[in-house]
Amino acid sequence: MGELLTLELEQKAVAVREQLAAAVQEYGRVVYSNSLGAEAMVLTDIIWMHVPAVDIFSIDTGRLHEETYEVLEKLQRRYKRKIRVVHPDAQALEALVADQGVNGFYDSLEARMACCRIRKVEPFKRAIAGYGAWVTGVRREQSATRAQAKPVEWDTDYGLHKVSPLLDWTEEQIWQYIRARKLPYNLLHDRQFPSIGCQPCTRAIQPGESRRAGRWWWEQPESRECGLHPRIRQVAAQA
Repeated sequence: MGELLTLELEQKAVAVREQLAAAVQEYGRVVYSNSLGAEAMVLTDIIWMHVPAVDIFSIDTGRLHEETYEVLEKLQRRYKRKIRVVHPDAQALEALVADQGVNGFYDSLEARMACCRIRKVEPFKRAIAGYGAWVTGVRREQSATRAQAKPVEWDTDYGLHKVSPLLDWTEEQIWQYIRARKLPYNLLHDRQFPSIGCQPCTRAIQPGESRRAGRWWWEQPESRECGLHPRIRQVAAQA
């Protein structure tokens, strides 16, 4: 039997609904970039149950875990709705693999960012074209970079507003909501994968490691973003 939502969590869920509804009111067309992670289960549930004016898409990079495809299918069956799936440009992807090989992203940060750009960033740009705002599931707890995010901010990289309604949610609250609503989720979460991306670039974390340590684990922590979200901002030294 699922847990009941606490009053605090029910209030936080209502606040998310209100923030999303306000974004639709303010910016017109709003779209959610669904990562299919744990946070995505919460946002998908809130959007499809309460703010259906928000569109949803997900990017299939071509290198996702099978468990990720399974949770996409479970979501669509539960709500009897389809998530728009966006793919990389075939010619660009073919040129990338010809240039760096199938797994060339391990060779350097530049090669990895080039792979992310073709597989994630370019499809993302196509998916958000024409929208006034995009919704993310980032939380402050996830990394030093994400701790600096704001609930609503102008995204200079993509030329539209960025809405992050789960910023102050804890991981415990995310999972309490999932259990209470009996939501589907990626089964890799049960195998110590708190953050799930492409299969070759994601591993389980070890006890004591940060929640995003399994993403691009061979790189320095400050570089571990795909390009959709900014890396650590440089803070000017005080005199």
